[in-house]
Amino acid sequence: MTQDTPGHPPPPSGLLLVDKTRGPTSMDCCRAVKHRLINAGFHKSIKVGHGGTLDPLATGLVVVLVGKATKLCDAVMAGEKEYLADVDLSVTSPTQDLEGDLTRIDVASPPSREDVERAILPFIGLIQQRPPAHSAMWVNGERAYDLARQGKAPDLPARPVQIHAITLTEYAWPIARLDITCGKGTYIRSLARDLGEALGVGGCLASLRRTRSGRFRVEEATPYDRLPHQITPADLRPLPKPGDL
Repeated sequence: MTQDTPGHPPPPSGLLLVDKTRGPTSMDCCRAVKHRLINAGFHKSIKVGHGGTLDPLATGLVVVLVGKATKLCDAVMAGEKEYLADVDLSVTSPTQDLEGDLTRIDVASPPSREDVERAILPFIGLIQQRPPAHSAMWVNGERAYDLARQGKAPDLPARPVQIHAITLTEYAWPIARLDITCGKGTYIRSLARDLGEALGVGGCLASLRRTRSGRFRVEEATPYDRLPHQITPADLRPLPKPGDL
């Protein structure tokens, strides 16, 4: 509803940066913001969306879009992303993260830091990446993760994704901490799996934090558990132009 609703102020438009904790989904962030907008007197029909999903186990920046800003969803999602990822090279998981059953891999001689840094190099650039079977991709009208949970894990074809940079910032076996800058559609879980395969060890995403989306940084965000009881237009960033994202 874009028109004023009797008894309610006109709906605001803008962005709210939220620093998501582990547990909530990206849509939980949207519902939390919408609830607080309603607390401030806005009509329950106000539109709220987000500019890019974070898995429940991931933390960090979610760009929440309010009102007319929801039309900028594709532009926000297309922006460059930056992540901090901890990859456990001693285990594997069918989900490529800690949500799945972990299988410990017997590694007689763990790779050195130099081994890991060399293995990272082929993943930088325009690469072909196979999405996780436990993903939100559509397969014949069903979500891949629904099929996987039914024991019908789909073999998803590889597709091109752009990874601009990967830096190994810390390494103490079995955890490799990576600073990753990438484009839309990159699965960090898949990168963890593929890095482990390249090294001949395990590969499972142990933690993930989104630190940047386009020009927005997590340092500017409001922690999810500190969202105010009421959200008003004063709490929102102005509606940007697509070229400013």
